[in-house]
Amino acid sequence: MSPAARGFLLSAAGRQRRRFSTEAPSSNPQQQLLPKGKRELELERHGLKLLPRSPSSFTPCLDGRYLLLGPDAELNHSEISKFSENDAGAYPRYEEKLEKFCKLMDFVIDSPPPEMRHEYHLSMVDRMKDKVDKSVFWSKLLGIVMQQGQKDMVDFFDLLLSPASKILNNWFEGDVLKATLATDAVIGSMAGVHTPGSGYVLLHHVMGETGGQRGVWAYVEGGMGSVSSAISKAALEAGVEILTNAEVSQISVHHTSGKVQGVVLADGTEVLTSVVLSNATPYRTFVDLVPANVLPDNFLSAIKTADYSSATTKINVAVDRLPQFSCCKDFNPEGGPEHMGTIHIGSESMEEIDLAYREAANGVSSTRPVIEMTIPSVLDKTISPPGQHVINLFVQYTPYKLSEGSWQDSNVRKSFAERCFSLIDEYAPGFSSSVVGYDMLTPPDLEREFGLTGGNIFHGAMGLDSLFLMRPAKGWSDYRTPVKGLYLCGSGAHPGGGVMGAPGRNAASVVLEDLRTK
Repeated sequence: MSPAARGFLLSAAGRQRRRFSTEAPSSNPQQQLLPKGKRELELERHGLKLLPRSPSSFTPCLDGRYLLLGPDAELNHSEISKFSENDAGAYPRYEEKLEKFCKLMDFVIDSPPPEMRHEYHLSMVDRMKDKVDKSVFWSKLLGIVMQQGQKDMVDFFDLLLSPASKILNNWFEGDVLKATLATDAVIGSMAGVHTPGSGYVLLHHVMGETGGQRGVWAYVEGGMGSVSSAISKAALEAGVEILTNAEVSQISVHHTSGKVQGVVLADGTEVLTSVVLSNATPYRTFVDLVPANVLPDNFLSAIKTADYSSATTKINVAVDRLPQFSCCKDFNPEGGPEHMGTIHIGSESMEEIDLAYREAANGVSSTRPVIEMTIPSVLDKTISPPGQHVINLFVQYTPYKLSEGSWQDSNVRKSFAERCFSLIDEYAPGFSSSVVGYDMLTPPDLEREFGLTGGNIFHGAMGLDSLFLMRPAKGWSDYRTPVKGLYLCGSGAHPGGGVMGAPGRNAASVVLEDLRTK
C-alpha cells in the first residue's frame, strides 16, 4: 500500500503503443486548446510548439477541379468563385456569423454548468454562495444573449437544432463547398448530414484559436503526444508525481461513508486519497471501475444507456513520397498548398457523405468512405525520415459491429484499408504503391487500446441531449459525481470532446472550490 496522496488523476485506461508519429487516437490538427489553459500552464515554455497550416483545407474533385480554403480571405474568395460567385460572397458572412456564436459559447465552455448541489451538509453561507454563483452565471449568459439580438439568437437556435444540411443549403449553392464544410458536422460521430442537431457540431469544430486567430488550425510539433508532454512538464514543475503504464483496476469507495478513498492499480498497489479525478469515459469510470452498489440506480442507468456509438476508424500510414493529386498541375515533392491542411477525400457532395452514413447505419462499412487526410510531416520535420512522410487518415463510416464479418478478421481489416487506399488512388494515382506500412484502429480497437467506450473519440455522443446540463447525466453536469470526492474531468463531461482542455480546467476549479469549503 502506498502512502496517502493529496489527489489522484485517473487518465484514460488502456495500453499505449507508439504508432509512427502518434501516441494517441487523436492526431488531428490542433485548434481547440483554450488560450486560458495554455497561458495558465505556460505550455509553450514547457515545449509546446504549434505549426499553423495555411491553407487549412483541400478538397480534390474527380472532374479536375479543387477547392482550397484557409485563413486568407482573398484566397477563399478566389477559390470559392471557381464554383460559385454567390458562395464566394456568402462565405465571409457565414464565418462572421459563426464567430458571433463562438463568442456566446466561449462563456458557456469556460464555466462549470450551474448544477444543483447534492451535498446537504453545506453550511448556510455555502448554500447562499452557491445560489449567488448560479444567479451570476445565468445573468451573465442573459447579458451575452441580449448583446446578440433576437435575429442572431433565432439563427443560433436554428443552428443548434437543425441538420447541418439545412444550415449549409440555406447559406450556399455549391456542392463541393457544402460537403467540405459538412465534414466538420459529422466527424467522429455516428451521424449524417441530415441528422437533427448536427448543425451544432459545425460550431463546435470552429471553437478555439491558434495564435489569437479564431478558426486557424495547426499541427503540434512532434505529434499530439507533445500536448501531453508539455502538460506533464508543467505538472512536474508544480510537484506532481506522474505514474505511467499504471492501469487502474478499481476506484475504492468507503463502504459506510460512500466517499472515495483511493484507487487500486492492476498490480494490486493501493493509492489512498480523498480526491480522484477521472478523465476516462463515463462508462469506464462508473460501470467498470466504481463498485455498482454505491451508485444510484437512475444515475447508473443513464451512464449505461448513453450513446457511445462510433463510426470512426483511424489509419496511420507511412509513405515513401507525397501523394500527387491529378487536379493539381504543379507538384512540389517537398509539399505544396494541397498538402498543408486537411485533405477531404470522397466529399464532393453532401449526398455522397449521406450515402456513406446510411450504409454504416445498416452495419456495413462505407463503400466509398469519407476520408480526412492530413500529412503533418510536410510542416513537422521531426516525425519522419527525410523524403518520407506520415499520413493520418480519419475515416468514416465504420460501424462498431459489422452486419457481416468481424473487425477481428485480418482479411476484413486488410480489405477495408485497401478500399481506403484505392479511393485515394482515384484522386492521387499511385498512392497505394507509396505505402510502406500502416496500422489501423477500428472502433473496437479504440475501445480496447484506449478505453474509449464504443470507440467514441468524444467519450459519448455530442447531440443536444448529451450536452451542457445533460452531460454525462442529468443532475450531474458540474464534474461532481454521486461518489463524494470523485470527479469527472474528461470529454464525457461538459463541454464535450475535442482537445480543448475545458473539462479538465473547469473540473479543477470545482475541486478547488470544494476543498475550500471543507
